[in-house]
Amino acid sequence: MSGTESVDSTWELSGEEGGALAGRWWKWALSAPDDRCPVQDTTGEHAAWKQPGDLWFLAGTYGGRVVRRCAVPADRRLFFPVLNMQHTRSYSRVPRSMAVAEADASLNGVPLPLREFTAAFRTGLVQRYAWGVWGGVAPLTPGAYVLEIRARATNGFQVDTTYHLESKVF
Repeated sequence: MSGTESVDSTWELSGEEGGALAGRWWKWALSAPDDRCPVQDTTGEHAAWKQPGDLWFLAGTYGGRVVRRCAVPADRRLFFPVLNMQHTRSYSRVPRSMAVAEADASLNGVPLPLREFTAAFRTGLVQRYAWGVWGGVAPLTPGAYVLEIRARATNGFQVDTTYHLESKVF
């Protein structure tokens, strides 16, 4: 099954919802130990690490090209960064961002809507700010999908991530 019948069921995120999810995503990403960190993972082996029960986070990268293969629950929305960053309040008292030269994501070749979100969040006692260009996908029917994420900041930082997803009932 190709799963193409639900590619057009994108998830339209509100500014408040997207900001809250960006903060949650960063808490998830920053809490992972190095040996199980989904962001450092180059294969998809650690994609399921401590996923929340209400949606499924896909990891970003620290730059460059990554190809990952993983299974995702057919009953959960997917939330992922295209280009993002975070910093502590001690670094800057206002949210910082990157100048985006390009950012896109597609599922099985169909472009997905992306949106910029900024949010404040905490890790322990540390106040942080998240910024990013993010995407969301409604729950996928069981099947195989290819999610392609590409972005480039004007400072030269770039990401090129391909996810080979298998949506299935867990």
